Amino acid sequence: MSFSELFESGFKKRNEDHFAAIVRVAMSDGIINEAEKTFLDRLATRLDITEADYKEILKDYQSHPINPPTSYDSRLERLYDLARMVWADHIEGEDQIRLLEKLCIGLGFNQENVKYITDKALNLVHLEVDLDEFTEKMKLMNQ
Repeated sequence: MSFSELFESGFKKRNEDHFAAIVRVAMSDGIINEAEKTFLDRLATRLDITEADYKEILKDYQSHPINPPTSYDSRLERLYDLARMVWADHIEGEDQIRLLEKLCIGLGFNQENVKYITDKALNLVHLEVDLDEFTEKMKLMNQ
């Protein structure tokens, strides 16, 4: 196996595990609603999850390890990506907020602060800030 094949294999596995963790969060209430399904479809495309892998992950999402980001910066980067995807999908109102709150908990943010973090993240992506500004402003809220 060449180095590039090893890299691609590891990257694919990481994307599948990340996707499975988000499916697990979406399934935390026992169902995947239409807004969550739309989001998962779009996320699968962005993560290069094949249709066959998508179906397998939905069927057996609990067999994939949950690997939340270990550093705060990595969590913020994933939150930025997820908030942008949620916003871009035009998932409106309560569904948008509830979905991102679940994802924040899955990323390892403190459950007591999730509503504030979600609101702040959605406001920042609505303003179309870049990752650096998003990270800076999210960190300022913790001071």
